[in-house]
Amino acid sequence: MIHRRHFLQSTVLLAGWGGLEAAKPQQASGTESDRQDSPSVSQAQSQVQSKDASLTPAGPTRFQIACMTLPYARFPLVRALKGIQAAGFKYVAWGTTHREDSGQNIPVLARDDPPAKAKELAGRCRDLGLEPVMMFSMVYPEAPDGLEVLTQRIKQAGAAGIGQVLTFGHTKGGNRQLWVERFKALAPIAKDHNVILVIKQHGGETGTGQACAAITQEVNHPHIKVNYDAGNVLDYLEKDPIADVRTCVSEIRSFCIKDHRLWPKKEDCGPGFGEIDHYRLLQPVAFTGLTMPLACENIFAPLLPRPEKAEDVDKLARHAREFLEWVVQGLQSAPSVSKPMGK
Repeated sequence: MIHRRHFLQSTVLLAGWGGLEAAKPQQASGTESDRQDSPSVSQAQSQVQSKDASLTPAGPTRFQIACMTLPYARFPLVRALKGIQAAGFKYVAWGTTHREDSGQNIPVLARDDPPAKAKELAGRCRDLGLEPVMMFSMVYPEAPDGLEVLTQRIKQAGAAGIGQVLTFGHTKGGNRQLWVERFKALAPIAKDHNVILVIKQHGGETGTGQACAAITQEVNHPHIKVNYDAGNVLDYLEKDPIADVRTCVSEIRSFCIKDHRLWPKKEDCGPGFGEIDHYRLLQPVAFTGLTMPLACENIFAPLLPRPEKAEDVDKLARHAREFLEWVVQGLQSAPSVSKPMGK
């Protein structure tokens, strides 16, 4: 059942779309490695790897450099998408809420919104030249309604042609056995909708890629995999993400891009501003032959206040995209970096 409040919120979100018609791209631009055709089952399957396959070099990974709408949370969703497009992105990830003109913080997609609304929003994004590749679940897997909400999120993503739904646990830890049971129940649903449910690190018992991979390996299904968030690994546990990422390479299907600094102030920041070496971070997955979203969750500069103007967020978004493009281009143009480090 769709609540009247959510219907009214949806109306508010969609009301601003008319002003973006002029922003529609006449023709997609960018390099071939940063381009995607219209969604299809085959493209969704390109993110799925068979249980028996190994991540030996199988051709360059098709990285989809995306910007989440999250950095624009203090601005309306329509403005976020316009800014992401203007910053040169071809891919977008949804999440989580946006302060609309009414002053309310409204979810990009409510947990009980019908799949048809997700499909409509995805169509609006594609009209702007933005391919949606990931969306937040906005629920902990161990939550009382976790199974119900994750099921609905998978259905929403499937209707929208979005390949991945992102989830993570509470920073205090969760019930691992319950996670495994629920993910095993969700796996065939995700498969039916051509969606991968990805788990990222968020402190506590699932604070490392190694811990998340242990769960997905126990579930043992190609539609339940790992999203790697190096910033969270360094932030919550102060562990080295470069060493940790190598423990879960075969399970990784996407990244939440977020850098982090421990000095002079402990804080998250955009890629290239922090202490994480993104060349070493992405090197282990540079030649998987898979399609792999790199979704920018944090794009901000350290030590500085968050921008008051959307135009300043646009500049940071462009910086993040260009930085990642240079990293990917460098890694994939130098054959020697595909070899294990130290050899």
